[in-house]
Amino acid sequence: MTELAPKNAERLARLKFRAWHRGTREADYMIGCFFDRFHAEWSDADIDLFEKMIEEEDVDIMAWALGTQSIPEEYRGPLVERMMKLDYVEIPR
Repeated sequence: MTELAPKNAERLARLKFRAWHRGTREADYMIGCFFDRFHAEWSDADIDLFEKMIEEEDVDIMAWALGTQSIPEEYRGPLVERMMKLDYVEIPR
């Protein structure tokens, strides 16, 4: 797991925990790996959006990332588009 940037460290620590403790292993890997890979690049607006998005149901977030469900207008944009690439998921074997 990656270290958190000093700016917003407490907030990011809470988001990291929530990203990695979703309830299913599949959601943990998809959302947790996404957080680990990209959070250091996020603007405050990106952090706000991610924080709001992870309040949604895992099945919805995963469906948006997999392209099996349309993305709500409020989440459309670069953050979810990046999530849809799925090239950040690292599954330990």
